[in-house]
Amino acid sequence: MRTSPELRRKLISVAVVSAALLTAAPASVAVAQESAPRPAAVPAALTEAAPGAPAERLIVGYKSGAAEAKSNKAAAADAETKAEKTGEDVDFQRRLGTGAALVELGTDPTRTSVADVVAQYEADPQVAYVVPDRLNKPTAVTPNDTDYSKQWDLFESTAGMNVPAAWDTTTGSGVTVAVIDTGYVTHSDLAANIVGGYDFISDTAVSVDGNGRDSNPADPGDWYNANECGQGIPASGSSWHGTHVAGTIAAATNNGKGVAGIAYGAKISPVRVLGKCGGYDSDIIDAITWASGGTVSGVPANTNVAKVINMSLGGGGACSTATQSAITGAVNRGTSVVVAAGNENQNVSNSSPANCNNVISVAATNRAGSRASYSNYGSLVDISAPGGETRTSTANGILSTLNSGTKTPSSENYAYYQGTSMATPHVAGLAALMKSANSALTPAQIESAIKANARTLPGTCSGGCGAGLADAAKTVQAVKGGTSTGTTFSSTTAVAVPDNGAAIESPISVTGRSGNAPSALQVGVDITHTYRGDLVIDLVAPDGSTYRLKSAASDSADDVKTTYTVNASSENANGTWKLRVQDTAAQDTGTLNSWKLTF
Repeated sequence: MRTSPELRRKLISVAVVSAALLTAAPASVAVAQESAPRPAAVPAALTEAAPGAPAERLIVGYKSGAAEAKSNKAAAADAETKAEKTGEDVDFQRRLGTGAALVELGTDPTRTSVADVVAQYEADPQVAYVVPDRLNKPTAVTPNDTDYSKQWDLFESTAGMNVPAAWDTTTGSGVTVAVIDTGYVTHSDLAANIVGGYDFISDTAVSVDGNGRDSNPADPGDWYNANECGQGIPASGSSWHGTHVAGTIAAATNNGKGVAGIAYGAKISPVRVLGKCGGYDSDIIDAITWASGGTVSGVPANTNVAKVINMSLGGGGACSTATQSAITGAVNRGTSVVVAAGNENQNVSNSSPANCNNVISVAATNRAGSRASYSNYGSLVDISAPGGETRTSTANGILSTLNSGTKTPSSENYAYYQGTSMATPHVAGLAALMKSANSALTPAQIESAIKANARTLPGTCSGGCGAGLADAAKTVQAVKGGTSTGTTFSSTTAVAVPDNGAAIESPISVTGRSGNAPSALQVGVDITHTYRGDLVIDLVAPDGSTYRLKSAASDSADDVKTTYTVNASSENANGTWKLRVQDTAAQDTGTLNSWKLTF
């Protein structure tokens, strides 16, 4: 088989340890059962308080015509009356927003029942209902998956990603994540969350499955012999890499077996691009386009369009114009693209597609919260996430779904892997949680929120590890309910951008804001141009400070239609902001159609 520098290698460390399926009995999880309400003594009064159940407070709803429904004094007097009749401490505390009265029953440690107090309220013809003021607790109980205790990357306080607390808000339902990888080998701990994908490998020498592109993304194995993928490269067994990545994102959870997925309510669309010795850019480009809802000639329309793409893959060199075009198209269609930074312990600027624009580039951390020894680094890294490091212990890796076959599929199992390939699905899973919690989020807003809500690395990082360690709970809480969309100011006045001429400026007047601009100011730009590499784009703050959004480059693609994130926290929010655009070379022209600022 011929080799090529364009072959894409999977970002996975050689330290791979097989793990047999554990048979330990699943931990029991207590589930509180709400006692059935007994019939009210007076039909007009509804009760949800079981008379034999201990309680410290009751919520009493009075009928609208009752004095107690409007007067706190009357409600307090009624509580005193109930206290006299029952011999219990019954005290009116406050009025709830609904108009109901909150009644305190005291803290008598010998009390085992509040039946007499409930009965008194039930018998009162002025009472519409009486219910216990129940103590609610977080619903994100520890999953009963048998190997969950080994998933330090999800929950450990030192360097885990604080995932369980995010499950109180969302589990990722309604979101599809495309895993552009080696495909999928059947696994019972993942099968329920798998939806249709596609096999984009066109070269049969790479595909191994005996055919070219088709609708079956099954992973037949990517093993190879010594020197088959290049002189000096040793033999390797099948990695089942895409299945491991998919399990981190969306393994079935609370099913009494295996591992838990970060966004276990989401769906996985396996998109196969990597086979024997890797995969070609051309196949990956088509996969990015198709997964995000774009059209690829000869391939049926995607019925499971992904709002998040995970690419735990990469190779050396600069981001090509072709790959950048595919990524830009996906982001413009509303799909976040999450990419592994690479495992070469070098600057990520030398690793594509992690060095492309508009991706979320992910570095890997170890169990102590330091940059993993193999992880790439640099200013182009956006965020860090647990990727594991198994030098001292296999258990310090990332445990996920796998297969025991050394060449072709055999029995399902689980294994610890390490790599930025393992860190990336942590962030893709977080992006799915965010999109589920707030469907209006754009890819730029998702990236911005992940970075803005990261926590400082608990360990060390040399070279640059992005905004810090991703924090799932904090990030989801920040974006739920649309709070991240902010207030938008825009200009729709079209301004021509002259060929190789002076810079043009378009103003936006921002008023009604307090304090400084945010650290993640969103700058949306819509420019049509026949050679966008000619363009230099700056944001000009009210005091004249400039922020470079785009430099001139060898990029022959058309148009700039994207959103930039700017740390403008040192600038006053109010005032006249300007977008400055200049065409720096001859032969092409364009128009600034519109732009906007979202605070």
